Amino acid sequence: MDRKEGVKTSKILNIPLLVTEQNPKGLGKTVQELDIAHAYQVYPKTRFSMLVPELVAELGGLCDNNLECVVLFGIEAHVCVEQTAAELCARGIQVHIAADASTSRSQEDRLLAFQRLKQMGCFITTSETVIFKLLGDKEHPKFADIRPLIKTTSPNTGLANISKM
Repeated sequence: MDRKEGVKTSKILNIPLLVTEQNPKGLGKTVQELDIAHAYQVYPKTRFSMLVPELVAELGGLCDNNLECVVLFGIEAHVCVEQTAAELCARGIQVHIAADASTSRSQEDRLLAFQRLKQMGCFITTSETVIFKLLGDKEHPKFADIRPLIKTTSPNTGLANISKM
C-alpha cells in the first residue's frame, strides 16, 4: 500500500481529498502517478503545515461543519506532516497518520517523526488499516472496487520495529 492507494481510495469512497504542494514553482507539482484530478482543491504553499488560510476556510464546510477526523500522508513526515498534525490536534481534530504512505529524506527522521506524532496523540497506522476502517464491512457497496488495492503485496516500508518505539 502507498500514497497511490490512499488517493485512489479517496476517489472510490468519495472522501474529500485536500492536497497541498510545497513551493510548486520551485519544487514542482504533485507527481502525475498520484492522479489527484479528483482532489477537492490543490493549494500551493510555502508554510510547512498544510493549514494555509485558504484550506482552513474550506475545512469548516467539509463534513457538514463537523470535521472530527483526518487521515494524513505525504512527504517529509518530520516537517510538513508533523506540523500539520500538530495544528490539527490543537484544533481538537483526531489525526491518523498513514505511516506507509509518509516519507522523509532519512529513515531516522521518519521514525522519530512517528514517535513525536504518537506522543502528541496521533494514531500511527497503515493505509490498509485506514481502508478497512473506512469500509467497516465486507458488504460495503464499494468493497469490490477497493479490493484490488488491498490485494497487492505491501512493500517493505522499514516500519516493522515502529511498535517498539
